Amino acid sequence: MRKQRSAWNKGRLLGQKPPLKPKEIWSLRIRLQIADKARDLALFNLAIDSKLRGCDLVSLRVRDVYQGSVVPSRAIVMQRKTKRPVQFEITEATRESIAAWVARCDLRSTSYLFPGRGDDRHLSVRQYGRIVKHWAGCIGLDQSRYGTHSLRRTKATLIYKRTKNIRAIQLLLGHTKLESTVRYLGIEVDDALEISEQTEI
Repeated sequence: MRKQRSAWNKGRLLGQKPPLKPKEIWSLRIRLQIADKARDLALFNLAIDSKLRGCDLVSLRVRDVYQGSVVPSRAIVMQRKTKRPVQFEITEATRESIAAWVARCDLRSTSYLFPGRGDDRHLSVRQYGRIVKHWAGCIGLDQSRYGTHSLRRTKATLIYKRTKNIRAIQLLLGHTKLESTVRYLGIEVDDALEISEQTEI
């Protein structure tokens, strides 16, 4: 008699990872600043600003976010998944944290921005995922509910809530199809619930 295997997703929370709320962003940012965690602060700030997938974020090199000796207000990178370029803004706080991290570690232009273990290796996506879960736990969030896509979705979700401009979000996330953006943000469901909540019977 064959032994029954348990489902691969048994006990796991599946579905979209929720984005961070503004108060959670500031809470975590302040904690990282107080703890003087230069790498984590640069990683967190850039993850929020860039809205990049984990694989693209961890593989950035210093030259990708530098022009000469300064961090510019905008950057462009090639996405691994779509093989298409995507642009993103780098806010002043993020520029400062990147510059501080690069200076502290004396990173070269060709160095990975977030080095991993071993020679010429970058932080792995798995390590990045563990770091994000640790961050979530630090501010009292359920670690099982948050992941790298929480940071990718955070700014995009806030922008959509303010503007309702789905095309702009598509460009910022580097999606090839508008339907992918709608699905990724779960905005149809959110908008429907919001309309329902505002309708009294």
